[in-house]
Amino acid sequence: METIHTLLHLLLLHLFLFPFASSSIHDLLKSRGLPGGLFPKNGVKSYELGENGLLQVNLEKPCFAKFETRVFFDSVVRANLSYGGLIGVEGLSQEELFLWLPVKGIIVHDPSSGLILFDIGLAKKQMSISLFEDPPFCYPQDGVLELNSRKKYGFEAQR
Repeated sequence: METIHTLLHLLLLHLFLFPFASSSIHDLLKSRGLPGGLFPKNGVKSYELGENGLLQVNLEKPCFAKFETRVFFDSVVRANLSYGGLIGVEGLSQEELFLWLPVKGIIVHDPSSGLILFDIGLAKKQMSISLFEDPPFCYPQDGVLELNSRKKYGFEAQR
């Protein structure tokens, strides 16, 4: 009888500590009041969520994606995950007026408002949550350069 209690205790402990072991990062975000598309559809190798709420997302390699503007994901993105927010974000930058600014936080104060707030240090930018419902594709840096190369736009002769 004690063996059964011990096994049940271990099973419950495992479920409590690793509730998202078989789900995606997108499912985890949705369960915490955030849109599921904040991280790329491709390239996410793994993620870890510590008991203290520290989320670490490991990508195969750094890459670029596009929501309303371009964003850059480093190979490791960390943040404190709470309900409706990623606070103290590291490893994520957003392009604003030709400048790359680090994203410090991503917050959904009121899901019914349809707005998500990106804290980019110098300012807080509100965008529609609908931009982040579907995960974007992420492209390596050389893929972005290839897409924007002079040759594609017919400027090869100007070199």
